[in-house]
Amino acid sequence: MSTLDRLTADLTTSLKARDTLRTSTLRQLIGAVRHEEKAGTVARELSEDEILKVLARESKKRRESAQIYADAGAADRAAAETAEAQIVDEYLPTRLSDDELAALVDAVVADTGASSLKDMGTVMKEANARAQGRADGKALSALVRTRLAG
Repeated sequence: MSTLDRLTADLTTSLKARDTLRTSTLRQLIGAVRHEEKAGTVARELSEDEILKVLARESKKRRESAQIYADAGAADRAAAETAEAQIVDEYLPTRLSDDELAALVDAVVADTGASSLKDMGTVMKEANARAQGRADGKALSALVRTRLAG
């Protein structure tokens, strides 16, 4: 079952259960996927990887919004955004732990023979390919930078 099919089936389930938060979030996610399908010159069906990228972007938006609301003192809005992000995260592959991410970066640095910050682009490209969307770009970039600088 594809992720989009899972989203649609879960939407039906949440509607029947009258779970307003989950229903609203799933509708937004399906809408974001459909919008992405229609973006560009030709409407097309997204691949599974493209759908996961859309979901990762939606999760990131919600986490950033939660932080902004928390900084502004709107704890209730921050909690709502965090709850939505947790629902989105259910559909994403599990994130790499800090140790797994460090091991991945070390392996990529060793495999590519990178030795300075000049090689960061090469290392990032390979690390992103190996992580397959299971790592935060900022965390990955920071880790690569420290490995290459030190």
